[in-house]
Amino acid sequence: MIRATELTKKYGAQTVLDLPGLTIPKGQSFGLVGNNGAGKTTFFSLLLDLIQPTTGSIENNGVEVRTSEAWKPFTSAFIDESFLIGYLTPEEYFYFIGELRGQSRADVDALLEGFQDFFHGEILGQKKFLRDLSKGNQKKVGITASFIGNPEVLILDEPFANLDPTTQIRLKKILREMAGKREVTVLVSSHDLLHVTEVCERIVVLEKGRVVRDIETTPETLKELEAFFGG
Repeated sequence: MIRATELTKKYGAQTVLDLPGLTIPKGQSFGLVGNNGAGKTTFFSLLLDLIQPTTGSIENNGVEVRTSEAWKPFTSAFIDESFLIGYLTPEEYFYFIGELRGQSRADVDALLEGFQDFFHGEILGQKKFLRDLSKGNQKKVGITASFIGNPEVLILDEPFANLDPTTQIRLKKILREMAGKREVTVLVSSHDLLHVTEVCERIVVLEKGRVVRDIETTPETLKELEAFFGG
């Protein structure tokens, strides 16, 4: 379970996030949507202890993230390309992440074997550094690396951006299977309302840092979101 309590983040006089209370049950596929500046990435950054809250706290499975690192072994994320190490090849990066997460090379190879369709022949065996890959292929590497080590909490910020349509479809299938077959809490932010409604069972809409909609996904959710953002 993820729980935010009286959580705020301010920069000077500007409040960019204000969550009096937000709970995400274990195993839920949770979508976060909103316009630019709504606070989506700020929330994920607080959850990953990349920035400090102004007030309040956020807990990951009972662990307050800013006072303990005990949440790290069961939590994985890909926010942006800054998570990558540009001078490594994809294979070197996957093995490096595997080592950090207690996985052998054989474990990593077994996982990668299941992602051949996702890679579309453009990632492994190319003898390219990560910095030389396209934005879309860098994202494929970062997302795949976040699956290493069987995380219980998976956090992906704008995972569908820069991906071609075929890869988007494959990623949605992967995320649905992950959320459906295992006790994995999947958190996804996206500007693409269609993708997030197809992947997530619950969607929270942020506006200027505040929750303005908290929706259990139904066949009507996409229309409801389009009406909301359409004014």
